[in-house]
Amino acid sequence: MSETTGYAEIATYYRQQIQDGEFGPGDTMPSLRQVCERFGVANTTANRAYRVLKMEGLTLPKAGVGTVVAGPISNNIASRILLHGATGSALDSGETSRILEVGTIGADSLIAPRLDVAPGTPVHVRRRVVSRGGVPVHVSSSYYPAYVIAVTPELTQPVSTGASRELAAERLGTAQDEVLEEVTSRLATETEKTTLGLTAGDVVVTQVVRTVTLTDGRVVEVAVKVAGGSTILRWTTSLRPEA
Repeated sequence: MSETTGYAEIATYYRQQIQDGEFGPGDTMPSLRQVCERFGVANTTANRAYRVLKMEGLTLPKAGVGTVVAGPISNNIASRILLHGATGSALDSGETSRILEVGTIGADSLIAPRLDVAPGTPVHVRRRVVSRGGVPVHVSSSYYPAYVIAVTPELTQPVSTGASRELAAERLGTAQDEVLEEVTSRLATETEKTTLGLTAGDVVVTQVVRTVTLTDGRVVEVAVKVAGGSTILRWTTSLRPEA
């Protein structure tokens, strides 16, 4: 890379290295001095690039060591939408998605109000486990109202599309608008522990409930994602393409 290399290009380079397994969980990243020498940039540029990786959850600071690679993470929904737009797939490099269950259930007290239906209303569910490099990252259950299934019958099949929500939005002729993400921590169920390969007695997991709306106000999907770790957050992210 030339002397005009920017922090984003450096972050992209190391992001790809991490995703390709060149740097695995716990590995020590090159020092800022080594980054400066490799790319011919100032310390501020190298530090900014590393800040990007840290904000994305790919790396962590470790006292007395430097910057190390974090464990497997699950990308947020906005990142997956951008990835789908660029590659045609919402699955990142090295990721796989395996369907665990598809079917119709009655909407419970968690799902019904977010889909704006009465409790017990039949909704379609797709449960799957997403792995990265063969390591389970999260278990996700996506719930769809009848009007989504009517235009996207593929979602009733036990085949992973890698972009179910994008397909549904396309068929409905309306773009995704925003996602409300509600994040809490709780103890994992025995089924979740088995699927995620968690072996401790009481394991805390993070549950993310995502409600995705279209620009016409309809809900296209409510998804419940469960991953290891504990966090309590709540935020809304715009999914509209930048002008």
